[in-house]
Amino acid sequence: MAEPILTARGLVKRYGRVTALDHADFDLMPGEILAVIGDNGAGKSSLIKAISGAITPDEGEIRLEGAQINFTSPMQARDAGIETVYQNLALSPALSIADNMFMGRELRMKGVMGNVFGKLDKAAMAKFARAKLSELGLMTIQNIHQAVETLSGGQRQGVAVARAAAFGSKVIILDEPTAALGVKESRKVLDLIQDVRSRGMPIVLISHNMPHVFEVADRIHVHRLGRRLCVVDPKDYTMSDAVAFMTGAKQPPQDVLAA
Repeated sequence: MAEPILTARGLVKRYGRVTALDHADFDLMPGEILAVIGDNGAGKSSLIKAISGAITPDEGEIRLEGAQINFTSPMQARDAGIETVYQNLALSPALSIADNMFMGRELRMKGVMGNVFGKLDKAAMAKFARAKLSELGLMTIQNIHQAVETLSGGQRQGVAVARAAAFGSKVIILDEPTAALGVKESRKVLDLIQDVRSRGMPIVLISHNMPHVFEVADRIHVHRLGRRLCVVDPKDYTMSDAVAFMTGAKQPPQDVLAA
């Protein structure tokens, strides 16, 4: 049995009298798509923010490839190889696709122009961005220099996922990637997710869309009342079962309940 690439044990996060994470556990296996589902207010967002460095847990530990990590910012998580695509995509609409791909990690030209004057290597960034989009089959985007605001919702999501796949060396976290998309564009994003996984990259997928979860997930982490309730195999349970587990209408079997 392979060891998890990313684990969390006993995570606690309180906001005054509200406990968002109540000794929550988490395990992501190498090369899998792990869906995280839960009712509103279950603590899914806090769990993902803790893993991605957006918040610091009050208690508990997180380990990446066996080594304990203590992120105090998303930049530290990015530097460690964990890329997160948030629901708002964190794209700058007025900037080009290439500029968005490299936002916060721009390439400077070699020599005096880059080191002293800070001139950016626009050609190298455009070439890299075009290559990454082509790798993931996003050939509908012809002009790498067009502004992101001119793209469709699905294309914007594709750019955000491509950026994560390009720079995420260990884990990619996707927060509701199909929430604002139509059927056709959702299909493209799901294909893109499976393509990224086929390259060996483990993915954490947070979603309320049960058909999408059951289509692409290898395992489903059910989060309830601030902690992991259970982890189930989508081949063994129905969508109705998953919804019943996360709402408390039905109790999971003992063999899948979290310890």
